[in-house]
Amino acid sequence: MPDTVNSLAARVHELLVANVANAAAAVVPGQSVLSSPARTFLGVPQRVDVTAGFHDVVARARALGTDGTWLVAAGHAGLAGLAVAREQIEQALSHLDVAVTAGFNDCVALHMAALHPLHADPRFRALYQRMRVTQADLDELLWLHLEMHVMSRDARRASIDNISRRDTGVALLPQAPMPTRTPNSVGVLITRIDLAAAQTALQQAATKSDMQRSTGNVSLSVIDDSWDYARARRDGWRADELESQRRQAAAARAFVERPGAGTLLGPCPPLGSIPYPG
Repeated sequence: MPDTVNSLAARVHELLVANVANAAAAVVPGQSVLSSPARTFLGVPQRVDVTAGFHDVVARARALGTDGTWLVAAGHAGLAGLAVAREQIEQALSHLDVAVTAGFNDCVALHMAALHPLHADPRFRALYQRMRVTQADLDELLWLHLEMHVMSRDARRASIDNISRRDTGVALLPQAPMPTRTPNSVGVLITRIDLAAAQTALQQAATKSDMQRSTGNVSLSVIDDSWDYARARRDGWRADELESQRRQAAAARAFVERPGAGTLLGPCPPLGSIPYPG
């Protein structure tokens, strides 16, 4: 089957989810340019060669011509993130240079803590100054990164809420809807994939954890004659209530375009001027 923009975007999503899982298994220090904060919630998965996967995406995206240019940027941004996590600064700067040339403009991501040591590097600063973004796109980028932080926080809270639950229900960890506006620059699409990957990783982790608890409770209720079924029902009701609250909160967090936000490309805000969520 020939490659398409949609099929390669789906592949980038898969690789980002795999990168989160790999990091959880290996406890790799640092955080990638396009990584989610979900790694602490995942169990030990089968390792995936994410580096080879991103190189493959880049090669296949180049074959699509101009339609695939932003996916070339996504692949190199992913490779830059992997290099940062491994403290391979020269490789990180090289991949980031190609990503920016191909349209990567997530200036918010470049303010995360893992990249602070690079802020004084003149090569990094030159890359940053080459990026262009509209105010409308910047608004969305800020929301996308904030949503990654918020849903990670929610996942931690849900994990705590589930401790000692006696019921057998499974929570789905509701997520805010993805923005549907047409961005002014295709680089925003890269960060949307990052958010989608973070949502997938967190939901998979939450489901896995809840399934283990649920299965354990079923087994205990069978062998324990003193099992507290009344408490199990109360725990289930409380869990449903919390799930409903999270669903409403996620819906309320949906991105809303700011009236009058600029749509002309211009320089990104000065390096160091954007407080990264968390």
